[in-house]
Amino acid sequence: MKYIKKLLTFIFTYIAIKTLGKYKSKPKVNFYSRFTKNTIIGNNCHFNGMIIRGKGKVLIGNNFHSGKDVLFINSYHKYDDGDAIPYDIKEMIDKDIIIEDNVWIGDRVIVLGGVTIGEGSIIQAGAVVVKNIPKFGIAGGNPANVFKSRNIENYNELKGLNKFC
Repeated sequence: MKYIKKLLTFIFTYIAIKTLGKYKSKPKVNFYSRFTKNTIIGNNCHFNGMIIRGKGKVLIGNNFHSGKDVLFINSYHKYDDGDAIPYDIKEMIDKDIIIEDNVWIGDRVIVLGGVTIGEGSIIQAGAVVVKNIPKFGIAGGNPANVFKSRNIENYNELKGLNKFC
């Protein structure tokens, strides 16, 4: 079983690297993940099943961890002043997604375009992120709201000691 898991991680990582735009260091990809050529990731990134849909840029910082079934959607159909109903069939609206360093996103989270998730933030499983999350924020729900903040003193101490998993 251990060898099968290692083989699958190798295969998933290989597929991910082929679809990524740029990366600082090779990511660890434990489950099928699909990126775009507009995706740029930092060092020490771990993906456990992420799909990125759209043509906007996705910038993911260092020490990122995702849960399973994470979805980033950063392109939308234009619906105002379009050429058809319910939406324009010719034009899309692309918005960037920015994930700063040391962010952890739980299982089945959806992140929409135009959002920045600040350094050290945690996004609770099942959340739908439609607006910016500040540094050190812990957010959840639909739409995601910050309900707590990390212990910044402890966070900075661990960061200073390079304690990243």
